[in-house]
Amino acid sequence: MNSTIRLVGAGLLAVVVAVVATTAAAALALAAGVDFEIPDGGEAIPLAGFATVTGFFSAVGVVIAVAFRRWSARPAELFVWTAVSLTAISLIPPLISGAATTTAVTLVGLHLVPAAVMIPSLARSLRAVR
Repeated sequence: MNSTIRLVGAGLLAVVVAVVATTAAAALALAAGVDFEIPDGGEAIPLAGFATVTGFFSAVGVVIAVAFRRWSARPAELFVWTAVSLTAISLIPPLISGAATTTAVTLVGLHLVPAAVMIPSLARSLRAVR
């Protein structure tokens, strides 16, 4: 089987796991009383919003991994550096959103859940297809 197809397959499986894990964690936080209300607009983030955004950005991660596999001599290392940097940047908006502390901290955690799924999975897949 083509190594790019294996990478994409592993990546899409990781996307599904990341979406389920993030949405489940958000549902648990919601059940625990986190309101997910963002002051700018005053609306709460719905569970479907967590699933949609996680799925989209995780799929972007798969595309980045495929591109690095194609055009880099060290795709796994470059992917990890890029993904960790993008994850760190993604932590800024929840912290400056003006949301309640519990909401902001939970949102930071919910950014780390898909990163904890996607980064190791894609890095491992990139190493395996070399």
